Amino acid sequence: FITLLLFKAVSLSLHSVHQDPSDIIIEETSPVQIFCSHDKTDFRVMLWYQQTPGHTDMKLIGYLHYSATTMEEEYKEDYKISGDLGGNTAKNGSLMITKAEQNSSAVYFCAASKAQ
Repeated sequence: FITLLLFKAVSLSLHSVHQDPSDIIIEETSPVQIFCSHDKTDFRVMLWYQQTPGHTDMKLIGYLHYSATTMEEEYKEDYKISGDLGGNTAKNGSLMITKAEQNSSAVYFCAASKAQ
């Protein structure tokens, strides 16, 4: 089986959020890592969402706050979020799907926010 993953970034007013790669096709059980970056130095929260085929809603996978990760329960086993949003430089984070399965086929969104 082959799994198709698409990635989208959410823009921040005058600033951009970038994801890489923009799309990928992989074999099942393969790992995949999606990178997200932005240059808004005071936005220290990075959120990751999944939108599955045929659905308009997005499910929160988890988020990074500075360097602390919070994952939603259903994603804890096969998904990992990493990065460090501290400092006054461009922000970088990643979402790792440790073992992509058929149900991993989705559009993945990265978004950034100020810490509350």
